Amino acid sequence: MSESHQQPALTRCPGCEEPPASGDLFCGACGYDLSAVPARPDDRPTLAITVPPAAPPAPAAAPAVAPTAPHAPDAPAPPVAAVQWPAASETDSSDVPVPVHRATDLPGTDSGGKPLPATPGAHHDDPPTTPPVRHDDRAVMAEPATVVPPDASGDFALAAPDPRTAEPTPTPAAGTKVCVACRSGRVDPDGYCENCGHAQPRERDHMEQELGSVAAVSDRGLRHHRNEDSFAVSSTALPDGSPAVVAIVCDGVSSASRPDEASAAAASAANEALLESLPRGTHPQQAMHEAIVAASEAVNALAQDPPGSAEHEAHRHQNAPACTLVGAIMAGGLLVVGWVGDSRVYWVPDDRTGPPARLTEDDSWAAQMVAAGLMNEAEAYADERAHAITGWLGADSYELEPHTASFKPDRPGLVVVCTDGLWNYAESAEEMAAAVPPEAHRRPLHGAQVLVGHALDGGGHDNVTVALLPFAVEPQGAGSACTTV
Repeated sequence: MSESHQQPALTRCPGCEEPPASGDLFCGACGYDLSAVPARPDDRPTLAITVPPAAPPAPAAAPAVAPTAPHAPDAPAPPVAAVQWPAASETDSSDVPVPVHRATDLPGTDSGGKPLPATPGAHHDDPPTTPPVRHDDRAVMAEPATVVPPDASGDFALAAPDPRTAEPTPTPAAGTKVCVACRSGRVDPDGYCENCGHAQPRERDHMEQELGSVAAVSDRGLRHHRNEDSFAVSSTALPDGSPAVVAIVCDGVSSASRPDEASAAAASAANEALLESLPRGTHPQQAMHEAIVAASEAVNALAQDPPGSAEHEAHRHQNAPACTLVGAIMAGGLLVVGWVGDSRVYWVPDDRTGPPARLTEDDSWAAQMVAAGLMNEAEAYADERAHAITGWLGADSYELEPHTASFKPDRPGLVVVCTDGLWNYAESAEEMAAAVPPEAHRRPLHGAQVLVGHALDGGGHDNVTVALLPFAVEPQGAGSACTTV
């Protein structure tokens, strides 16, 4: 016998801490050589389940399935082949961690040829302990921990589970929308994660579009729970082949029902009407008028009750879907604007030494007071009723009165089409011009992003939508012509 066999009897195996039988030279649970007991390491790495067969076991750690145990000359044991663990599946496209395989999930035998116990390194009669884990091909190392003394029963208290070894949330099925917060939970039809409860951003919370020389940005803002604005930008050609550029911006009336649907329907209907009429040679100002009428009809249709609901007919016009609309057309050297409500169009010349201008008049209580001579502008807009609108698109509007205006600018500039979510923070033409970045006529999308940021920095109390149309003309030295309807 070697001198190591004369050492005092061990109470626990240094590899797996299981009590060996009297006279054992090798641990019956993990195959540890008990004849030469090394010093215990300071830390205890967790055990690797999916170690490749050729890789040696980590020092001072019991392998989940030991290869054939070493044999002393006087204690032969039958050789047993190493267990080949199946590899875990690859990480999927949703960045969910690779599933963890545990010993109870996979078949195998121990070094003595017996079926594996529920937990590696434990006897069949012993209570189970927390199994070790492995992610990918990298062993997960446990943090150094303070040894917990045994309680009165002689058992060691279990430490809190390592969050890194927790089972991941099952991956949602293909085609299922995944939560943007936890990246694993499925999003229910109401827009909330079934795993963490996080509300998902709606598609319309922030929208951007750039189409040639026109760009638009819309944002929910910081106070509203949804974006009730909508926009449409497009381009087409006139009969002579010259280009025509269109921008439509709509603002849903929050006090009405389904304002987000109203603004989307109005923007889409107006844009489609213009793309149909302009190539036929309709004058842009007439085309704008017809587009506003088409938008109004689209919003009115949202208030129609389904057949058989005559009991609601008396209330059909109450709280009907509603929105405002403002639009601009650049075609044939003309700038045509049209509106209903309090969304606005501003003109900002490229040469900032020239004066900017506001090209629309609000359908609002304050504007009516000023127009009637009952208040000056400062008094009217200081009143709490200032922003109450007197014109809108919707089944409960008293009479549709589309406004259109035609301009022939004599110098290049930028057309700003926006909702009150922006102009509340840059009301005058001079304030709007100061907010527009100098390079906006060359980078309209960037300019629109900057203007939306200006509104958010100011408080973002409302939805914010802005479209920018650079108007390029050769300086002619003549004054601008204007016709308003």
